[in-house]
Amino acid sequence: MNNLNIVEIKPFVPAKNFDVSKKFYQVMGFEMASDVSGVAYFKRGDFSFLLQDFYHPDHSDNFMMHLLVEDIESWHQHLQQSGIAESFSTSLTEIIQQPWGMRECCLVDPSGVLWRVAQNI
Repeated sequence: MNNLNIVEIKPFVPAKNFDVSKKFYQVMGFEMASDVSGVAYFKRGDFSFLLQDFYHPDHSDNFMMHLLVEDIESWHQHLQQSGIAESFSTSLTEIIQQPWGMRECCLVDPSGVLWRVAQNI
């Protein structure tokens, strides 16, 4: 029988300005574990993604990440206190309750990638 187990899946997040985006994700709370040949590996605990030195406006403006967290209040407070939206000229929304059973806030990265940070209700 074939072994179809998945070990990991990671998106390649686009970056308009690779150096600025690397700083953004560190302020957001991710650890940069490696940075080789235009691809930086970011992680927090067991969760990770790859940041790529690639940018196309149509791609970046339609790229979304969903970060499901245990405590949206703590994450929102962390993002506000870090000054990430002001420091990188991006935006952070207030927390809202969605009809699909989540409370979330949205953060846009310097390349236009939308991060939906959410907690299940």
